[in-house]
Amino acid sequence: MKQGNRTKVLLIIPSRIIARGMEGVFHDLGEFSVEGILTDLSRTSEVRLRNMDADLIVVDPVIFDCASRATGRSRIAENSDAAVVALQTVQMEDEVWRQYDDTINIYDDPPVIIKKLRSVLSSRQDSPKSESQELSAREKEILVCVAKGMLNKEIADLFSISIYTVISHRKNITRKTGIKTVAGLTVYALLNNLIDANSIE
Repeated sequence: MKQGNRTKVLLIIPSRIIARGMEGVFHDLGEFSVEGILTDLSRTSEVRLRNMDADLIVVDPVIFDCASRATGRSRIAENSDAAVVALQTVQMEDEVWRQYDDTINIYDDPPVIIKKLRSVLSSRQDSPKSESQELSAREKEILVCVAKGMLNKEIADLFSISIYTVISHRKNITRKTGIKTVAGLTVYALLNNLIDANSIE
């Protein structure tokens, strides 16, 4: 969630020099706060990603190998509901860039960067919302799976739905409950008798 009036940003960039440069740009912009920098998406980094509660993630797709670059956005979505913007430091196929909410180039001027990021965040806030704040039956099923530690792909396979449908359900759950962390959602599920403590890994 936003910290004061500033948007919480997580950088996933392998080059520390580029990461520090981007951190400086965000610092100068004022309305963004860099909460963390990851240089890869190892298991340890994924745990940090899940616990970071960022509003916006800026990732350099070079962290993914060639075979997985086209699905890198989905891997991030397994661990975070934040908006994801790609940082273009090298040329890649169009399909790599299309999966992200937007793309910024390493050579973009700060005003261009902030305009794109504001647009991404605004479009997410303006997305249609359900009038009901009650969780639907499917949302409760998804919540139980999340509380059990299942990944988005595992949930998608279980219910024979797309991973993006799972992500959409999770966003609705977060909006309706006001809870973004897995730990918080687990507590919510327990308090609302949606899950038994013994079934949690």
